This record gives sequence, structure tokens and C-alpha cells, in this order.
Amino acid sequence: MAATTFLETPQGRRLAYHKSEGTGPAVVFLGGLKSDMEGTKAVHLEDWARARGQAYLRFDYSGHGESSGRFEEGCIGDWHEDTVAAVSALTEGPLIVVGSSMGGWQALLLARAMPERIAGMVTIAAAPDFTEDGYWASFTDAQKEALETVGHVELPSDYMEPYIITKRMIEDGRTRLVLRSPLNLPFPVRFLQGTADTAVSVDTAVRLLDHASGPDMRLLLVKDADHRFSDGPCLGLIEDAVRDVMGTN
Repeated sequence: MAATTFLETPQGRRLAYHKSEGTGPAVVFLGGLKSDMEGTKAVHLEDWARARGQAYLRFDYSGHGESSGRFEEGCIGDWHEDTVAAVSALTEGPLIVVGSSMGGWQALLLARAMPERIAGMVTIAAAPDFTEDGYWASFTDAQKEALETVGHVELPSDYMEPYIITKRMIEDGRTRLVLRSPLNLPFPVRFLQGTADTAVSVDTAVRLLDHASGPDMRLLLVKDADHRFSDGPCLGLIEDAVRDVMGTN
């Protein structure tokens, strides 16, 4: 296993990353909330890209994995800045962006920030606008009061320890919403979604498909696949989707 390398960002954060050299377009993996670049999907795609001789990048957002900072201090905008910094400093030319869960939202934000760089996109259980439509919309009055008085609430997770959701994350998320205004994706896009996902609903996937505009968008629903979307068949579907948006299927 190659040693982790670190990038100092313009915002003063230290991001851990693994980069594989190869031909383009480079594949960039954007992980989910509180996940890291050692996850099954991120590492599997790296091995797949390396076998093809294709450039690949995986990294940890600040407050995640080996990167600097604490998760509780971060927000969607910080992680967007991390993504732009990593992509700008560590890749060249066209990109295939693969975003999982919160990384799907980050992929859409990246497409807004540098549409000229994106050659194709694959999302896996994409969770755009989840701070507003998932967290805030489901908060009780007591939780909303806690945000104001304590500054955060704790939410249980099916996959790890409770999430600490801060007032800053909610308020910053409102400035990063992508489902309230036009969302143009002028490149091939494949949205992958499991029907047994308890974190992101099929309705969210359909809403994203309906809202976004673009010449080549498809949604693939996989019966009984959960939010991890990381068993053998699902990993094969991710590979297929990446090849598809590159036009190599």
C-alpha cells in the first residue's frame, strides 16, 4: 500500500490523499459524510483504475480520515472547498467524478464550480440538500431549539457512531442547495440507487433525476441494495457506470 500524501489547501487545511498516475480522464472519488478514502468503493475503484492504467484520485475531506481538522467543525462548504482544492492541485484535464452519498452532493457542487472539467459523473445514493431536506425537515422543535442553545444535535446512524450535526452545518448547507435552482449537467450522468437504502430514499434519487437537466442522464435502481452499495454485484455496477459515462462500454 502506497504511503498517504498530504496537500496543503489555500484555506490552510491538510488533506490526505492517494493518487495513481495514468491516462485520462482521471477518475476522482468523493466519499460520504464521515466516511474516508479507505472505504470499500474508493479502494476498489483505485484498483480497477490502476489495472486499466487510468489516473485516479481519492482523498479525505477535512475532519475525515487522515486529514486535519475535526468533523464537528466542518460543513458542506468546507468540504466543497477541499474538493476544489484537491481537484485543482492534483488533477489535469477532463474528469470522471464518482460521488457517494454526501459525495454525490459534492459532485454536483463541483460540476457547478468547474463544469468545463467534468467529462462524466456517477453518483451512488446521492444525497443532495440532505442538511435541509433530511436533517432540518425532520428535526423536532426541541432539536431546533438545541441547535440554537447548544449549537448542535446528535443523530443516530445505521452505519457508525452518532452524527454531531451543528448549527453551522445546517446554515451553511442552505447556501449550497442544488435542488432549488437550475442544475445543468451537460455530460453523461449515471445515478445509482439501492431500494433498501435507509439513509437516502428512492424518492430523493427520482427528484434529482427530474430536477437536473442534461443530454444523457439515467437512474439505475438496484433492488435490495443498501446505502453501502459495496457488495460484489454493486461494485461491478459502479465499474459499468464509469465505463458508460466514458463511452467505453
